Amino acid sequence: MRPYFLGKVIFVSNYILADNQDLTGFAFESLIKQDDGQNEIRKATNRASLIHLLEENGKSIVVLDYTLFDFTDEEQLIEASERFSEATWILVSGELTEKLIRRVVYSSSAFSIVFKDSPLMSIREALLSATQGKRYICQRAMEMLLARQQESDELEVLTATEMAIAVDIALGKTTKEIAKDRFSSVHTITTHRKNIFRKLKVNTAHEVIKYALRAGWVDPTDFYTI
Repeated sequence: MRPYFLGKVIFVSNYILADNQDLTGFAFESLIKQDDGQNEIRKATNRASLIHLLEENGKSIVVLDYTLFDFTDEEQLIEASERFSEATWILVSGELTEKLIRRVVYSSSAFSIVFKDSPLMSIREALLSATQGKRYICQRAMEMLLARQQESDELEVLTATEMAIAVDIALGKTTKEIAKDRFSSVHTITTHRKNIFRKLKVNTAHEVIKYALRAGWVDPTDFYTI
């Protein structure tokens, strides 16, 4: 690993390793110890202990496998980052969803993203960037974000009414139920439905559900299938 310094100024960082896999925890600890700074490395075993360590020193670099820790959802993670605004977060995991990556990346510049199967150079760059207060997004995560953006750019924009109806479709409502709720005719809702399918480039209600989940319009716990 390249030493963390500019000129004769060495970066000394406080790390919190929040990864319950012994092997990856050991690997990150070894990488951190390779630099020339006298870094402090503390370990968290769950969310409560992580919060406690941040309360002791909020200006820390948190290396976190979110999928192995007891966060309820990404909102709870974002709340922690807002509470400890001086902390820098490196989310490292074997698998992170596009929805979670998009949510945390757009919510705060404090989050870096790297996968456990990323090249060693990428992991080192993530650690180095964190010491310099910079964000690092690995290539795989960036490709996931760009693919979603490209898909959105290629689609026609839904009107506010079409968006609301698309959400209703994703929530499992029938055309008749949507028409009744909106005090509209079945024919009008059917027309909107056809326009939604055309704009989203889908052919079935099931595909609308999948699109709505990927786009974050609905939460998996809030809908039921037809």
